[in-house]
Amino acid sequence: MGLTSHSTGTKAMDTELTIQKQHPDDRVIALAGNPNVGKSTIFNSLTGMKQHTGNWPGKTVANAQGRYTDHGQTFILVDLPGTYSLMAHSAEEEVARNFLCFGHPDAVVVVCDASCLERNLNLVLQTMEISSRVVVCINLIDEARRKGIRTDPERLSERLGIPVVTTVGRDRRSLPTLTEAVRKAAALPPAFTAPVLYPAPIEEAVSLLIPFLSQAGERQINPRWLALRLLEADDSLTEAIRSCPDSDFLETPELQDALCQARTMLAEYGIGPETFRDRITASLIRRAEELCADAVHYRQDPCTFRDWKLDRLLTGRRIGYPAMILLLVFLLWLTITGANYPSQALSELLFGFQEILSRLFCLLRAPAWLHDLLISGVYRVVAWVVSVMLPPMAIFFPLFTLLEDVGYLPRLAYNLDRPFQCCHACGKQALCMAMGFGCNAAGVTGCRIIDSPRERLLAILTNSFVPCNGRFPTLIALIAIFFAGIGGGFCSTLLSAFFLTLAILLGIGMTFAVTWLLSVTWLRGVPSAFTLELPPYRKPQIGSVLVRSVFDRTLFVLGRAAAVAVPAGVLIWCMANIHTGGTNLLSLCASFLDPFARLMGLDGVILIAFLLGFPANEIVMPIIFMAYLTQGTLTEPGSLASMKHLLLSNGWTLHTALCTILFSLFHWPCSTTLLTVHKETKSLRWTAVAALLPTAAGMLLCMLYTGIRRLLFL
Repeated sequence: MGLTSHSTGTKAMDTELTIQKQHPDDRVIALAGNPNVGKSTIFNSLTGMKQHTGNWPGKTVANAQGRYTDHGQTFILVDLPGTYSLMAHSAEEEVARNFLCFGHPDAVVVVCDASCLERNLNLVLQTMEISSRVVVCINLIDEARRKGIRTDPERLSERLGIPVVTTVGRDRRSLPTLTEAVRKAAALPPAFTAPVLYPAPIEEAVSLLIPFLSQAGERQINPRWLALRLLEADDSLTEAIRSCPDSDFLETPELQDALCQARTMLAEYGIGPETFRDRITASLIRRAEELCADAVHYRQDPCTFRDWKLDRLLTGRRIGYPAMILLLVFLLWLTITGANYPSQALSELLFGFQEILSRLFCLLRAPAWLHDLLISGVYRVVAWVVSVMLPPMAIFFPLFTLLEDVGYLPRLAYNLDRPFQCCHACGKQALCMAMGFGCNAAGVTGCRIIDSPRERLLAILTNSFVPCNGRFPTLIALIAIFFAGIGGGFCSTLLSAFFLTLAILLGIGMTFAVTWLLSVTWLRGVPSAFTLELPPYRKPQIGSVLVRSVFDRTLFVLGRAAAVAVPAGVLIWCMANIHTGGTNLLSLCASFLDPFARLMGLDGVILIAFLLGFPANEIVMPIIFMAYLTQGTLTEPGSLASMKHLLLSNGWTLHTALCTILFSLFHWPCSTTLLTVHKETKSLRWTAVAALLPTAAGMLLCMLYTGIRRLLFL
């Protein structure tokens, strides 16, 4: 089996995603499954971890597409969002269902976890009601064996009437059986099946509607399945069908009369809209139980004791929270220690390359002002952003992805679920908050996993209360200079990590406080319940972790930050080099803001640096040094000792450093984050609220601390 991977173009319609085939014979395969069943591992193994990622039409749910070849045939693999059901409760379920209905895949692979096959068969049966060309892939068979679980795929295949194969997703040697089954299934003609028999009243009601749904069959939608959804009053599906051509059959008087008659008949049997879905779900569960009756065998195995013991430690009431804090300190220490030398080396490389660019401009005889604007302005700012952001992100994001791969992040959400519930929010917000440590924009995007619009908005508005990777350089520098010592040894970096952890805990505390405040004022509502599955602890896939963290997160975030740093470089250079009355605009603005900044324990230079750092927080400290040194370009501050001397000579005290740290924690998000907020909310009002909330919190904290200090004559 030869594996290749290419980006696939997509054409968006209101309800469907049309795959642009490079050849008419290309086959489109949908990959479905519950979360944490190894679906992404199989996708990466088949496509070589090189896929095209985008958004589903009209949705904020990401999709991934890749290609692989088998026996000369090209297959386009579409990775559907992980979902437990196709009875749409969330955007993920709606996207998966709509693609199976309107995307016309040639086959569907449903990946199941061998350790909990009975529960996963719920999705298999629902998928079979939509498509007959289904392949069941029982994955993680090695983990099931360690737990004493043995499956009989031949017996299960005989009962379902579709291919059933077993795989170990990370072992490519187990995939040929799957690709062969997919190739054969994709060649079969479509047919409508009824894998589950529902209670007699429901079957009778369905039979009343099927004669009027023949046009649905022409659109390759199972009339029986569509009848069930109409009886269920699934508005999202009917809207999706109405937006397609030839959907007038839904409005025919005959169908509407039959639908009214069917609902009346169900009501006579005591099956109303509230209980209809419950009866459907109960029938699916019973059918899954029957299928697994003698196809899955269990025996008690001591290997499960390891996971139980770890969960007692990592999710226990007494040890769970201290373990989280210690792990955070360790991750920050690794990031601080590991980023020091690469950051310095990258800075020397990029700023050294500036000399080559300057010589090139001289050879081209470019005007001096153009050289200074592009090299001293734009290039130096971009070089600062890259040299400061890249090393910490290249360390932090893989570590974060590693925790995700091992299985700890769902346990983090479990630990923080109760505090978020007390704030009338969703426990999934813990995952979005953790993503914000790397980049607040990525954290805002991650809020898509929250189903409730109210709780998703809460998570978006409060994500910037935790410091992102861009704020770490300012926080680390000030902590090292004024609180942890400037020696740079083990004790100094460990102490820096400890104080940085305290700052992060303060940000988490503010997240809880503001979430609760919004929940009882603007965004009132009852917190929703959600199912959180704790996956087994797994050995991480280092190659996959590096690819996902470096390409999907690090370079993506870095590219956006560098893009917004270009106009910032132009603005900073202009303000530092345009003079009026013998003073540059930067100094004039700093003097104008100085009285207000003093109320917060800062000075005008610090405040103007935060304002100019709006495109990228990484350039705040360089702007401060540039203003103090009255230079026209960003300067390299040098050692921590020289930085401390410069700050102290310009009136800095321990109080100034503490207020700057507080304001660095809580101020307006960067431009990239606000653009992401607007993209997710489609609202200028909520984007403004996302900017004002942390800014108001930071100003109030700084003013409160400064006022108390002055009252006590400290």
